[in-house]
Amino acid sequence: MLVFLLRRRCFSTTTTTPAFSNLYTKYSFTPPKSLDDQKPKTPNIRSQHSDRKKKPLYRPPSSLDRSGQNPIKSDLPFDFRFSYTESSPGVRPIGLREPKYSPFGPERVDRAWTGVCAPAVDPMAGGKEEAEKLEAKRNKIRNMVQGQDLTNAERLALVQSCGKHKTKRQINLGRDGLTHNMLNDIHNNWKQAEAVRIKCMGVPTVDMKNVCTQLEDKAFGKIIHRHGGSLILYRGRNYNPKKRPVIPLMLWKPQEPVYPKLIKTTIEGLSIEETKEMRKKGLAVPALTKLAKNGYYGGLVPMIRDAFLVEELVRIDCRGLERKDYKKLGAKLRDLVPCILVTFEKEQIVIWRGKDYKPKEDGCFLVDRESFDKSDTNQPTQGMKVNH
Repeated sequence: MLVFLLRRRCFSTTTTTPAFSNLYTKYSFTPPKSLDDQKPKTPNIRSQHSDRKKKPLYRPPSSLDRSGQNPIKSDLPFDFRFSYTESSPGVRPIGLREPKYSPFGPERVDRAWTGVCAPAVDPMAGGKEEAEKLEAKRNKIRNMVQGQDLTNAERLALVQSCGKHKTKRQINLGRDGLTHNMLNDIHNNWKQAEAVRIKCMGVPTVDMKNVCTQLEDKAFGKIIHRHGGSLILYRGRNYNPKKRPVIPLMLWKPQEPVYPKLIKTTIEGLSIEETKEMRKKGLAVPALTKLAKNGYYGGLVPMIRDAFLVEELVRIDCRGLERKDYKKLGAKLRDLVPCILVTFEKEQIVIWRGKDYKPKEDGCFLVDRESFDKSDTNQPTQGMKVNH
């Protein structure tokens, strides 16, 4: 036993162990020399592959990526607006709710966005003369596309082909009215058929004359049939789908600008106490009618005019409608009837005829159903100047 201990102590003094290894102290084992010191280092295959140029990752196409492309140029002779029926060029806003970001996207259109529209010409360059030139150009394009008028047989055949029992193709015109992107939908439908059915609903139907005028003016078509809020828009004899106008699409809905308040603290010509009394009295008046959501309101203005012959205040029940809808409705009634807005409280529209009210004799509204036959001499061909 003593000999074994002496041999072990001698062995421990002669052998050298690396400082980083504790194998010998625990297991009486001497680690072998590293193989890396004897063999040359081989290059790492993975590092070679990593040094190569990596293939770029797939990027899906984006409509906002216009690198290396020129802006879209459109020769349409009118200002681009989000809605052509619910905005008036004559009414100027008092402010904007957001910066002047173009809804067409950055550098996608060759027109500058003013916060309200994208004008066809520089607004600082010309005034009425430029507007008259654009209107003359629109009329020229429309007359060239329409060509010879339809005969009664051709018109009736197109009306029957666009009926609900014949086709399901239809464009819905809702609370936003005739929007800019809707023009592209109309031309897409004109690829497949000569006429398209358009169903109008909600606030724009208060002024159907404006809807019909804007449709014919912006789409260069012609309305050949109208029954209530249902229209049939004809594309024209000389219409060529391959030569359709370039219509850049809006990528999002811009924020509406700030307009003056519709209802002021006091009604013009009345004191504060008289205004409070009139608002309280107007909410107690029996409702003239109750408006349905997404309904047809074409007969509302004549109804209010008839009511003003015997009543001073008129209340319209708007329960179920969104607040912005019946506020737009009140703004239209103020100009069309005309009348004075009293209040929008409790989802009601209360209007006052004014002190010196005189009934309006000449009407500018369309009847519920129109005849477009040429043999009918009492009705105009386009149905745009019918007195009610």
